[in-house]
Parts: sequence; C-alpha cells; structure tokens
Amino acid sequence: MSINTQNSKIIFGLKVKQFRLANELSSSDLSKASGLSLSYLNEIEKGKKKPRKEKIINLATALGTTPEELSSSELSGNLSAIGELLHSNFLNELPLELFDIDLSKIVEIVAVSPSRVGAFISTLIEISRNYAFKEENFYFQALRAYQELNYNYFEEKEKAIATFVKQYNIPISRPVPVNLLVRILENHFSYTIIESSFEEMPVLKTMRSVYVPSSKKLYINKELNAQQKALQLGKEIAYNYLKLEDRINTSSFLKVKNFQTVLNNYFAGYFAVGLLVNKDHFIKDLRHLFSQSTWQEDLLLDLLDKYEVSPEVLFQRFNLLPAILNIKKLFFLRMLNEEEGVSFRIDKEMHLNRRHQPHANNLAEHYCRRWLSITQLKALQSRAETEQQPVVGIQRSIYTGTDREYLCLTIARPSYFPHTKKVSVTIGLLVDEDLKKHVQFLDDPAIPKRMVSVTCERCAIEDCSERAVPPIVIQKKQQRKAIQDALDQLK
Repeated sequence: MSINTQNSKIIFGLKVKQFRLANELSSSDLSKASGLSLSYLNEIEKGKKKPRKEKIINLATALGTTPEELSSSELSGNLSAIGELLHSNFLNELPLELFDIDLSKIVEIVAVSPSRVGAFISTLIEISRNYAFKEENFYFQALRAYQELNYNYFEEKEKAIATFVKQYNIPISRPVPVNLLVRILENHFSYTIIESSFEEMPVLKTMRSVYVPSSKKLYINKELNAQQKALQLGKEIAYNYLKLEDRINTSSFLKVKNFQTVLNNYFAGYFAVGLLVNKDHFIKDLRHLFSQSTWQEDLLLDLLDKYEVSPEVLFQRFNLLPAILNIKKLFFLRMLNEEEGVSFRIDKEMHLNRRHQPHANNLAEHYCRRWLSITQLKALQSRAETEQQPVVGIQRSIYTGTDREYLCLTIARPSYFPHTKKVSVTIGLLVDEDLKKHVQFLDDPAIPKRMVSVTCERCAIEDCSERAVPPIVIQKKQQRKAIQDALDQLK
C-alpha cells in the first residue's frame, strides 16, 4: 500500500470522527443514520478502511456535510498539525521496520485521541523549529537509536566482510594496502581513481572524496594520508559489494535525501572499518590488551601501527566488545578542539545499554575540563607542531551525584586533513562485574581516579581549579530552593 493511500485513509477517518463529535453523535447514532455497520465505522475512524463513493455520500449526509468536504485532504482546527505531518514526506521516511513498529499502531494512537495527539505534535514541531531541528537531524538520531538497539554490531555485515576478505585475498594480520583497494575498485568495479587537489574547483578542497556516478570516477583528495584514503576506498567498495543503491557521492553529507541514504552511508563505513581491522585478529588483540595485570599504553598504540588506521577507526572496532566479551554498558565520544584550548565540541557519540553520564550538550555549555577527552586534547597543545604521535590516556571517571564509574580510554591526535582541528576519541566502559571479569588491569593503582561532571554550569564539585565557568545552573536551583524555603516559613 502506498503512503498516499494510507494517509488518505487516516485523514478520512479523522474527519469522520471530527464531524461525528462536532454533531454530538455516538458511533451507534452514526451507524443508524448512515446505514454502515458499527464495526465498519470503527475501522474507518482508525484509518484502516475508506468507503466507496456511495457510502461516502451516506456518511456526509448523516454528518451534515458534503461528500467533497468529507473527502478533502485538509484537516482543520486542532487536527491541522496532524495534517501537516501526514502531508509532509515524514511518515514515508520513518524507518519503522527497523524497530519492528507497525504504522497501523501509530494510526490507532492518533485516531483514539486526535486532539491530544495533535497538540503533542504541534508542541514537537514548535520545539524543533525553535532549535532549528531539521528532517536530517531526525534521520541521524534514528540511525543512532538503531545502532544502539543492535549494540552497534551487525552479524550479516560481518559475514559479508569475511566473505569479501576471502574472495579478494585481503591481508588480515597486517595493514590493508591502499593500492590493493584501488586495484579492486578499478579491476572489479570498473572505477577510475583520480587523485586530485581540486585546484580548478577550490570550493571542493575540503572534500575527502567525490564520486561521479555517470563516469564511475572517484576523485580522492591528494591531501589525505594513507589511513584516510583507505577508509574512503573501503566505503566505495562497500557501496558496490553490498549493492547499496541510495548513497551520497561526497565524503560528507551536503543534503540528506532520505533515511535509507543515511543508513547506507553508515553500513558502508561499518564495512570499511571491518575490512581494515580484521574481526578475528582484533578480538585476540583486545583479549591480550585486557589480560595485562597493569595498564600498557604501548599495546594500544601498537594496534594503531599494526592496522595503520586512525584512532577513530580503531575505537569504532571496539563494537566487538558487546558481541564477543559481553561488555555492553559503554559509550563512545569524539571531541573536536577547533580553537586552541577554548572550544571543545562533541560531534559523534553513542551510548549502549543506557544513556550514560558523559553526553553531548547543545546548550553551549562548557564540558567538564576533567574529562579525559579534554585533558588529552590539552596535552597535544603543549607539544611541538611537528610531533605527530597520538596521545593516549586512561582514567577512572566517577560522575558526581551518581554511583557510576567508567574506565575511560582516550586517544587524541594532531589534525589530519582538513588541518583545522585536533580530535580525541574516547571509549568509556562502565565499571561493573562484567568489566571486572575481562579487564585485569582495572585496579592498577597507576590509573588515576577523578571526580567529574557533565558541564561546568551543572557541576556541584566545589573548589574545582579546572572549572571554565561558574555553576550557574546549580546556583539558580539553590536560589529557587532558598525562595521556596522562605515561602514555606510564611504563616
């Protein structure tokens, strides 16, 4: 059934119910007046059925309106927000099947109490407008929810990666050569690979890659290092090998067409990471790292060298932890430092099993300067510009006001292309019984413990020398409490 047909049924059912209530008719009254059975009317109002022309005439007469008005696609009054939603492409793009949700169930909710649902939708629309929340924001949020629902692990894609590795003789215990990926694209998928600096089109200089479907030309930016080139080439292989048709043709999103494009871009990246960091070998590497009685920073750095990947790619492959080691309560953050020591911004995050304490804040507040993500970025600032080795850190972070403690591993690196920002990536593992079983160095006394918060504005830690701004949110709460205490004393 097309979305237009479904929407037509929903709107018709809502209008029937709207007119019936306006005329103060019960369902039984309308059944008698229109000659339609009570069960059939119930199906109509739930958006499951739409009657033929002659029955619409009977309904319109019983409801004191015209067939044209009843069949109109416009919803008025307190149902206008629902009409706006249905006439947009939004419902068509909802990835309901990924979450095993039946559209008819949503329709039933709307039909049972359309006025209240309409008011709720109006509220959401207004909030989204005030915060400039666009359709693509929803798609990316839905993708993240889908990843978290599946613990960011997809067995079907892992099997596809394993099959591809065997079919094309991809090395599994050492770095995947860039020239091998180039040959696969050129010889098996008829690509033409062109390394370019986009000098004739300076506006494209910040693009890592651009694909031209009509000629199957892939332009790779000359400024990329080998790690970045391998990831871009791996994604192109994934688009072809997995037959992902809806796709973007640039390395980053310029415009989001639909949710499928967002999902396919994620799966292409998932495939590329799995291609560059072999599952079986990396599981052995993780077990070896976690089996050490003391924290061994060099072992983590050695993995970057072993696979010749960026810290982001390496930490993305930690997606094997929930599936293989049953370590499911964790978070991932990527933080950018675009102004020396001033601006810190989270541009990627994921939370598995629960919403963990360290998370993005879109209210322009200042993230806790005790976060390992930030301290490692600051460590980079004290080094010479020519020093390109990543900085590795470890910390047990205890979140103030909670009983939650996380073992945090952070790798911060100097800026790659584009050379405008430093980046840190952090994996945080909730300290619980599952973690204690697998991480032997957890109680290493050399690992620092720090009390942390989410943002300075909301932090109750006293005498914090790292604080960027006063705890204004806490102060306002204390002020309101003081006022309430004073009011309670009045007689």
